[in-house]
Amino acid sequence: MFTKLVDWYENRHDYARTWLQQNDGEVVGCFCSYVPEELVYAAGLLPVRVLGSHEPQAVTEPHIFGMFCPFCRDVLAQGLKGRYNYMKGIVLAQSCLHLRQAFTSWKNHVPADFAHYIYFPNKVQTEHAYPYYHGEMVKFKKALEEWTGRTISDESLKEAAELYNENRRLMREVYELRKGPNPPVTGLEAMIMVASSFFVDKKDHNAELKRILPELKSRSLDRETGGRLMIVGSENDDTEFVQMVESVGATVVVDDHCTGSRYFWNETEFKGDLMQDIANRYIDRPPCPTKDWEERSRFPHILQLAKEYNVDGVILIQQKFCDPHECDMVPLKEYLNSNGYPTLFLEFDVTVPVGQFRIRVEAFLEMFGVEELF
Repeated sequence: MFTKLVDWYENRHDYARTWLQQNDGEVVGCFCSYVPEELVYAAGLLPVRVLGSHEPQAVTEPHIFGMFCPFCRDVLAQGLKGRYNYMKGIVLAQSCLHLRQAFTSWKNHVPADFAHYIYFPNKVQTEHAYPYYHGEMVKFKKALEEWTGRTISDESLKEAAELYNENRRLMREVYELRKGPNPPVTGLEAMIMVASSFFVDKKDHNAELKRILPELKSRSLDRETGGRLMIVGSENDDTEFVQMVESVGATVVVDDHCTGSRYFWNETEFKGDLMQDIANRYIDRPPCPTKDWEERSRFPHILQLAKEYNVDGVILIQQKFCDPHECDMVPLKEYLNSNGYPTLFLEFDVTVPVGQFRIRVEAFLEMFGVEELF
């Protein structure tokens, strides 16, 4: 059922090259899920999220500190190795200093015709964030128009915003199905669904989700649900890890990370000024820890997800040296524990020690009475 999504995820570069052959546009690499992809798409370009390969590498040392997070180093390695050599542009919306360095090094050492840095407000808990980001989007729009020689019309931008809203809505529908006692979709399948959406034209992704959804609603998996787990933390598209977790008596039923639900959870609400409406959507989305201060507004959101999806326990994951999530982990663990949700903390590197993690996950499941089922 998920064959095409798996193919898009695993063969992302082949899809992009085929898209280039069939369309009059370029591919633009997005370094963060806060990039307003609607603007890129409305310019006739294909926005593609730059992710790592989960492979050991030795090419980033001259460019980025070894104590920067492994995800950022892995992302930079993809550029230095030429994996994304079909990209003519790159863009980053301010996230963390580590990813900013990866973006800057890429801009300086990997050929690109277009590179744009969006000054996304680090503090979204202020009314000033809305007009500020609107201004940054206006600058980004102008930069795209100057590079492509095309005017981004209100009509094309509205079409792009509606298309992206449809994609978010369809993925929310799939996530809703995971609330039931016997989810018809595994955590691995859900991860591939979201991650594949980073690499393909949303028209194609929407069409495939529309094909899958009716079948999912009547689907019954030939497996026990076991322990219902939630994954919270740093960027995570490590399919091997999720596959392992779901092989020892558990099902990942929901998540909160930027390659999961945070990417698509809220939609653009059309109230009149289209650019402001899109800007508002990014300001109001479930926040990344880099944006979530002074109050940690994301904690109640995470707790609400845990309740709605009837979670037994939460796996807290952190990319090694990820400062924003590292600052969050201790209070988040205490917050979830105090609300009755046991937690397991795991620190990720470029490659994940699945064997060691398996033992820890099995012990974690035993805490709430789940034995290995498969």
